[in-house]
Amino acid sequence: MKAMILAAGFGERLRPLTETTPKPLLEVGGKPLIQYHIERLAQAGVREIIVNTSWLGEKIESFLGDGTRFGVRITWSRENEPLETGGGIRRALPLLGSEPFLVINGDVWTDFPLETLVQRSWSEELDAHLVLVPNPPFKSVGDFVLDGLQRIGYPDSEARTFTFSGISIMRPDMFALYPAPSERFPLRNVLESSVRAGCISGELFEGQWWDVGTLERLNLLNSLLSGKVLDSSKKPRMRPEIAC
Repeated sequence: MKAMILAAGFGERLRPLTETTPKPLLEVGGKPLIQYHIERLAQAGVREIIVNTSWLGEKIESFLGDGTRFGVRITWSRENEPLETGGGIRRALPLLGSEPFLVINGDVWTDFPLETLVQRSWSEELDAHLVLVPNPPFKSVGDFVLDGLQRIGYPDSEARTFTFSGISIMRPDMFALYPAPSERFPLRNVLESSVRAGCISGELFEGQWWDVGTLERLNLLNSLLSGKVLDSSKKPRMRPEIAC
């Protein structure tokens, strides 16, 4: 299975750090965010990784190179301007091939076991599989619900809702067939028809998961990773900025 890391955002809410350093290269626990993804994908058995870049993308390419030192092969999907999540994935389809692929947001930090996705068998009737996390305390309604068959649906007035983690398995046909009005569009536009048709499954992950989207969250995660054990009672679960 191939994987794609979404790394093309501007990181506007992390300024002034992101004026000179792209968000995926910001360090947590003494290591760039994107390096955690590369290493964990390699541990999960993924050997081919596509990374999309835009803002300061040359710095990401310089740091990761062709992936050899991490035991993987990295291919670059370059965007002159960020195409958002949906547009970025569709631009990379020729590199991703015809089989289901793993996608992970470049601005999250997590200990989710990626190997469970890589090793899983996928039904032909499913267009995607999303990893969800509990909503943060300040967010009353999440992105999706899960039914008894572990199918993804949209929130209603009664069901418990969850937040999309930015980790998923996608089928390329879902993007190739989407009638996008322009190159730039969000992932939620692609998912909508498949969600309503009951063709997307999901699972709930309650381990460590951070959206490193603001300076406050970056500093908090660093303080907990710097020689300390993560305390899940102190960890806010935040919604990914480039997610669905």
